[in-house]
Amino acid sequence: MKVLVLGGYGAVGRHLVAALRGAGETVVTAGRDPARADTVVDLADPALTGYRAALRGTDIVVNTSGAENPELAAVAGISGCAFVDITATSGYIEKLRELRDPGPILVDVGLAPGLTDLLAVAVHAESLGPVDIAVLLGAGEKHGAAATEWSYGLLGKHFHDQGARIRNYTRPERFHLPGESSPRTLYRVDFADQHTLRRQLGVPVRTFFGLDSRPATVALAALTWIPGASKAPRGLSLPGTERWTVMARGRDGVGRWARGANQSRATATITAGAVPHAMKAAPGVHALQDLCTLDDLATPEIETGRIPA
Repeated sequence: MKVLVLGGYGAVGRHLVAALRGAGETVVTAGRDPARADTVVDLADPALTGYRAALRGTDIVVNTSGAENPELAAVAGISGCAFVDITATSGYIEKLRELRDPGPILVDVGLAPGLTDLLAVAVHAESLGPVDIAVLLGAGEKHGAAATEWSYGLLGKHFHDQGARIRNYTRPERFHLPGESSPRTLYRVDFADQHTLRRQLGVPVRTFFGLDSRPATVALAALTWIPGASKAPRGLSLPGTERWTVMARGRDGVGRWARGANQSRATATITAGAVPHAMKAAPGVHALQDLCTLDDLATPEIETGRIPA
């Protein structure tokens, strides 16, 4: 299997490339930097000339670049390639769903969305009511440019959920998370998982977000009300660790959780495990839970657990 990894030398991409090559796959990294990429591809080129050329002989494309252009998936499908995207942006995923006659496309891949979807599906199998998802990421991790831009870009922005207009980093909810000495207050954020799961499970699903640093989490909740906060300087050093925790819980208290260290590496590990499943998928857009279960992606790097009702 030949895999083309867009952004293959970035925060997630480099871990993904290492995992796939370690599994014996042929991997080609693509990006604008000729010193770091196996093949030079400029995804800002309207004609996607370099990208089209790189698809020759490729079986599957994994987009870790942060470029959210539906044409990338469309062109991959025309070339006979499956397409995997680690995006967390709900609007972009909806545009992928609107493509006409696409090849196999896998979304909701990674930590959140991705692993969170699998946890929520497992909870829903035991608890048929609404599901809440908690995402707690390490503030001390050096995230890639795309992930940083995505997080900042949500400040002050709104999304729609069941007829309500919701501002990101508002509507707090408390969660008892494994490893935390006291409950954590997390805030609604427009992760794609909640929209995919609501449509699939037929119940309300809400995703809440925070950082392991409580002060940093409070700061996000304050900044979301300040005009222009999304343009704040990047690269600020925040207190915290590289530890992350994700959890899904039902109304009756049933929960499933996972935790580990280094969000970028965890995203890459989950994506690497999903790639073979994407290769076997039928044409159309699939979420991770359509093709995989928690057991399919079990790895020593990620600790999982269950909370009884």
